[in-house]
Amino acid sequence: MMTEAPLPLPRHDPVMLRECLDWLRPAPGGIFLDGTLGLGGHAEAVLEQLAPTGCLVGLDRDAEALSLATARLQAACVAHGWPQACVRTFHANVHDAGQVLQEAGIHVLDGCLFDFGVSSYQLDTPSRGFSFRQAGPLDMRMDSSGGRTAWELLHDLTEEDLARVLWEYGEERYSRRIARRICERRVRGTLESTTDLEAAAWDAYPAAERHGRLHPATRTFQAVRIAVNEELSALAPALEAAAALLAPGGCLVTLTYHSLEDRLVKQTLAFLAGQCRCAPELPFCVCGTAPRVRLLVRRPAVPTPEEVERNPRARSARLRVCARVQDPGSGDAPSVGQVVVVRPREEFDRGRRETPSVHSRLPTIPL
Repeated sequence: MMTEAPLPLPRHDPVMLRECLDWLRPAPGGIFLDGTLGLGGHAEAVLEQLAPTGCLVGLDRDAEALSLATARLQAACVAHGWPQACVRTFHANVHDAGQVLQEAGIHVLDGCLFDFGVSSYQLDTPSRGFSFRQAGPLDMRMDSSGGRTAWELLHDLTEEDLARVLWEYGEERYSRRIARRICERRVRGTLESTTDLEAAAWDAYPAAERHGRLHPATRTFQAVRIAVNEELSALAPALEAAAALLAPGGCLVTLTYHSLEDRLVKQTLAFLAGQCRCAPELPFCVCGTAPRVRLLVRRPAVPTPEEVERNPRARSARLRVCARVQDPGSGDAPSVGQVVVVRPREEFDRGRRETPSVHSRLPTIPL
């Protein structure tokens, strides 16, 4: 239930806002989903074009950010005299987007946006433990109400498992060295804060590489954060659920900030566009996949130099877009999961470059 007293709102610069709006094309009366609400910057811009007859639905697993975003959207409704029904927000993991929308009675969407990754609010709040630039506890949970903290993960995993996490989720070339330093620190009792973890990564790096483009702790913090929040496992279910609810012609826009996210989004959208998921060794396609979306950009869009100069955190953003096509259950198209014609696998593989899963067997980790 929204109140009339807005909370103090931190400054927020939505990434690639104009590009998102150009693809989403929100219009009065539409129903749009922001599956990763954050501080509500994108959502507020969409709401301004939906109201007063449309509805903006927002999800976020971070209760603190959700409260701030709800206050932002509430303030916009009060300022313009829009009805409170224009905004509906839910405390939920993006992984559960489909279930939340169904339980809320929302069965069709005109567009949806997913701005994956960690938010500026989380990075700028020392008590959340997401940044190595400020001292704070080793927490890193996007949902502070439960789950394992970064401290628990770092103290529970073996050195080998730590190296694997750093390599797989951070693509950190010095993963073994950093894992060794982490284990040494926890034995000495000096792995208690973000500055301790930052020091472990710094000490593990060769002196000649400590002052490069990326801080030595950047990939370590990314990897631990992804492991704590199980971020990658939520991407595909969220995208598939949203695509299933899109009206024909409705757009799904994604923003990612590192190669692991972007690769998974690319693979999922390719599947939704009809790319076969069968095992390569099978002589025939048996998954019965049918195109549910049309890819609108083959290569991800990136921020303009002007935006990167204004907001440096946008520099790694990658935007991908797809649009819902006619329901594959209608007309001559087969329904999802139905095998109408078993086609030779070569028809799917022609011109296709296989992209290995991020969860495939890991190569040898360099020392």
